[in-house]
Order: sequence, then structure tokens, then C-alpha cells
Amino acid sequence: MVLSKFQPNLCLNKKSQRNYAVPPFLYRTVQKMSTFVIAGAVGAAAVVGLAILCNLEKNPFVKVPVNATLDYLASTKLQTFNSHPREFLASELWDKNGAIIMVVRRAGCRLCREEALGLAALRFRLDGVPLYAIVHEDIGINEFKVYFRGEIFLDKERRFYGPVERTMLWSGLLRLSVWKRIFQSQEEGDFQGEGRILGGLFVIGSGRQGILLEHRESEFGDFAKRSEVLEAALKIQPKSMV
Repeated sequence: MVLSKFQPNLCLNKKSQRNYAVPPFLYRTVQKMSTFVIAGAVGAAAVVGLAILCNLEKNPFVKVPVNATLDYLASTKLQTFNSHPREFLASELWDKNGAIIMVVRRAGCRLCREEALGLAALRFRLDGVPLYAIVHEDIGINEFKVYFRGEIFLDKERRFYGPVERTMLWSGLLRLSVWKRIFQSQEEGDFQGEGRILGGLFVIGSGRQGILLEHRESEFGDFAKRSEVLEAALKIQPKSMV
């Protein structure tokens, strides 16, 4: 008799449980949403982690630079950009009076143009030391001449960008220091040409005096300090004194 009294309630409870069960389609929807939320969180964490790595002082995604030797640079074949292109050995650039050589990342780069203007401003303090630029492609040269006050030569083999050629792309776009330089730059630029390769600068003494300053870009717009360039240039001796 006791069981019969409570039997209706038990049935009612089972019925109510069936009424409040989660519909299959809703359950699948919640499952999918949870998956998307988790995937989004993981993706966001990965981007943040990547950004932190890219903003380290030494970018782990960029090769460590290897210093060039004087003989390595001297044996590089360069080409002029005049109406009758001439090929010659790079040693001609510094043989008599030494040279300051800007290794241009990309002629259309606004930061490279800014560096060119800064070097041009040093010309009157260089005491006869010539200023040259090396490029790795024949793109935007005429526009670059507006900013650079010196002769420009083509390095087809990109030896001045070596011995270990270094590049940067997406990791550079995540560096805050790069964006800061871009926003601070007053020069105009374009996106034509190879933009991944990193450039640099050399100050080379006359004859066999040697490399007095070698600067390799660690990121876009990381050009050599003018004070260091000038200090190295003032150490250049005429060939007759070497």
C-alpha cells in the first residue's frame, strides 16, 4: 500500500525530468561554442606569446650577423647605374680615400630614405671621405637619389648583405620599436621591391686600413648612429699615410 501511494509521484518526477532534458541540438550548439571559445583563447595566447618573443632585444626569428672581412667585401662585383653600366670590384670605392657605404634595405623604404638624409647631412664634416650606397635591385633608384647625396651601385650577388644574409618580415611587423620609427618618420615611401632583407653600413679605411665600423640592422630602421659613423670616418687615413 505504501508503494502505491508514492508511485504517482515517482512517475511525475520522471515525466518532469523528461520535460527539462536539454534538447540534442542545443547541446551540440553549446559544445561548438565552447570549442570556439577555447580555440580563440589559445590563439590569443599564442599571438601574445609570439609578440613577446618578437619584441625581445635579440629577435629569435632573425639570424645572428656574421662580420665581413675586408677581402670578402673587396672581391664583390658592383655595377653602375649610368647609361653605360660598368662592372668593377668594390675595392675601388675605398682604395684611395676610404669610404662610407650605406647598404640599403629597400630604396622605397621611408626609414631607409630617412637614414640617407642623415648621412647626407654629414658630408660637409667628412673631410673628403666619399659616401656611397649599395642596393640589391634596380627598383626605385631615381627616387632614392633625391634623399642620398652620393653614388649608388648594384650588388647583384648581395654580398654586402652577407656573409650571412639576414631577413625579417612578420616578426618585424610585431615589434613596437619598428612601428614607433614608422610613425615618427616624416618621409614618404612605397612598397615596391624586396622588403625582407636587412641592410647595414660600413666605414672602410683606405687601402688595407681595414673596416673601421660595421653596422648590421637588427630590425627595420635600425641604422647606425651618426656620431659613431663620423667618429669612424675621422680615423680614415689617406692611402699615402697607411
